[in-house]
Amino acid sequence: MRFLLVAHLLGLIFLCKSYGQDRFTISGYVRDATSGENLIGASVYIKETLQGASTNHYGFYSITLEQGSYTLVASFIGYEVQEQELEIVNNERVNFLLDPVAVTTDIVEITSERLDHNVQSTAMGTINIDVERIRTLPAFLGEVDILKTIQLMPGVQSSGEGNTGMYVRGGGPDQNLILLDEAVVYNASHLFGFFSVFNADAIKNVELIKGGMPANYGGRLASVLDITMKEGNNRKYEARGGLGLISSRLTVEGPIQKEKSSFIVSGRRTYIDVLMRPFIRRDSPFRNSGYYFYDLNAKANYILSDKDRIFVSGYFGRDVFSFNNEDSEFSNSIAWGNATTSIRWNHLFSDRLFMNTSLIYSNYEFDFSARQTDFDIALRSGINDWNAKVDFNYFPDAFHNLKFGLNYIYHIFTPNNATANFREVDIQLGDPVKLYSHEAALYINDEITLSENIAFNVGLRYSYFEHVGPFDRFVMGDLNRIVDTLSYNRGESIKTYNNLEPRLSMRFKLNANSSVKAAYTQNYQYIHLASVSGMTMPTDIWVPSTDLVEPLFGTQYALGYFRNFFDNRLETSIELYYKTMENLIEFREGALPEDNINNNIDNNFVFGEGESYGAEFFINKRFDKLTGWVGYTLSWTNRTFPDINKGRTFPAKYDRRHDLSTVASYRYNDRLTFSAVFVYASGDAITIPTGRYFIEGSVINQFEERNSYRMEPYHRLDISIEYLHRKTEKYESSFNFSVFNVYNRANPFYIYYETTGDLESLSVEIKAKQVSLFPILPSITWNFKY
Repeated sequence: MRFLLVAHLLGLIFLCKSYGQDRFTISGYVRDATSGENLIGASVYIKETLQGASTNHYGFYSITLEQGSYTLVASFIGYEVQEQELEIVNNERVNFLLDPVAVTTDIVEITSERLDHNVQSTAMGTINIDVERIRTLPAFLGEVDILKTIQLMPGVQSSGEGNTGMYVRGGGPDQNLILLDEAVVYNASHLFGFFSVFNADAIKNVELIKGGMPANYGGRLASVLDITMKEGNNRKYEARGGLGLISSRLTVEGPIQKEKSSFIVSGRRTYIDVLMRPFIRRDSPFRNSGYYFYDLNAKANYILSDKDRIFVSGYFGRDVFSFNNEDSEFSNSIAWGNATTSIRWNHLFSDRLFMNTSLIYSNYEFDFSARQTDFDIALRSGINDWNAKVDFNYFPDAFHNLKFGLNYIYHIFTPNNATANFREVDIQLGDPVKLYSHEAALYINDEITLSENIAFNVGLRYSYFEHVGPFDRFVMGDLNRIVDTLSYNRGESIKTYNNLEPRLSMRFKLNANSSVKAAYTQNYQYIHLASVSGMTMPTDIWVPSTDLVEPLFGTQYALGYFRNFFDNRLETSIELYYKTMENLIEFREGALPEDNINNNIDNNFVFGEGESYGAEFFINKRFDKLTGWVGYTLSWTNRTFPDINKGRTFPAKYDRRHDLSTVASYRYNDRLTFSAVFVYASGDAITIPTGRYFIEGSVINQFEERNSYRMEPYHRLDISIEYLHRKTEKYESSFNFSVFNVYNRANPFYIYYETTGDLESLSVEIKAKQVSLFPILPSITWNFKY
């Protein structure tokens, strides 16, 4: 199969040269008429034949046709359709500036002509999120959250109450490739997972791919979450923001040189620490404790010519927690966060060949420090990436969309490094450790339309990974003792992996309103997240594949039926999937943090495999006064580790049989919008004691099957009202009133055991108690726009 893919894709490049001279190309950009922003995924097509293309991530399209007279149509959801009559006798550049529709306009009549993308495309398990649609949904403590909205989609599960970590089709949180302007975001959460790092005011487009991943994406098994920042209004200056109960945000954008360059700067900060300070007594031992987080997004772009454009974007965010108890002379500080920078250059070699070159930097750091009396300790972990990539988009004709490119990443891993001293005397906790590796990939991908009814997306990705020195390998012997040390010099190769990753998806159109799709993908993942917690936490450690840790390998099969009703007002789909995962890692049972001192962290790993399968049902209503969706997932996720649970297969912690999300938004009039969200999920699988013994005055727990107990189901109802207070040509003001957990459901967060009584008299009682986090939480946010 891999040979056939290579033969087709390479042969296509040469066949494209054989087209006659009577074929001409129409190309250009589709942009927002009010801001100049590129529109991603806009449809541009020939009205007479319905042949066309979608704009890429930079708003570019290209259609090659025979000489003749045509009507060119450009459309995008929420925008007025534009048509242009053309007499094609030469290559032509046709740019579109689409006007947003008014709120009161019947959007269905304006844009219904090409709203069957979910039926027509070969994409499976792909969801595009409308950021403006998110704003009307109930907000947790007043914060509009992109990742929490993603969790409401079928096949995506949250990692716990309020947590932004996500599990996609049985994959762990490290198996999601999260990109912000092409830069990898390694920890996408604030406040230990209760908020995401993405400020919705700075975001233009959100795309989730959970099945049928095309070959231009790689390095992860489960999903791609591709987030694109706004470019900034290049026609006029604007400011928007919001004031909530726990945070405020402000975004400023505008032209640097009108219609040629623009900028956007967006910031957000919580002020829990500031608000609580007046209520803490001056004599309180906790007066100097606090927590806050902040984000800063910035982006600028410049149109150098009709063929060249550059973009520079960046993100910086931090969580800072401090605790200071003056009575006990104890204090600690925890800080973690991401930093990314992307520099990109778009270039048009011709009307058919588009190139994007990117230089990218990604950083994630976790720092912990504590002091008590004369003792100090500090921990640090993180990862740095230096990334260079070139992507080409070639449009030979209306039946092919060819993508190919290459990517290189230099990884620097910092596993947990610890330092300590007592009364200014250093305590030996091992030398600082850094791990180095090279990762590279080549890919080619073609979207092929064979006929009106049959289309394919076929691709092949070659991936390469090399772990290099300097590095000391501690060789373990019997009883987990180090018996030898192998030392590698700087740049010396330690272990190399090479793999081919075929990708294939197809669509067979049954009629104008329905289609059947299928997909097959193979993925390799060369970096791993080692976690001692059941949920995503900033203390999790990223490590590379090594001579002991093989790359993760996943294979996914998917089959789906897609159908639209009522002139594309209602979208429905059913998707079945089966996925296998090899070389999963876990810490061995009984492993402790101190086991990593003067040792390799991967000496404490055990390895296993997993599988996940299920069915996803989706109903989506996008237009009219009532909009929303219903998503339901029926799934099974299992793990098998020879060194865990006595080698017996056990359910993953996030194995949930049922997962239901219902989202509805009703626009009552031009000023009032009512929204509601209801979620239901089977309880998490956890491990609890099956027996207890009293030995020498202590309670000893006995455990049997791993994850054999289910917590209570999770369910919750949220509601909100969006009230447009004032709207003029220059100013807009609105309020969002939200209530989280309307009926005050005490959802389980974790279970602990309380022991009461007297061991000597054997009158001991042990009770399991449930901890719940969030009761009913009302909030209000004022949003403004100038």
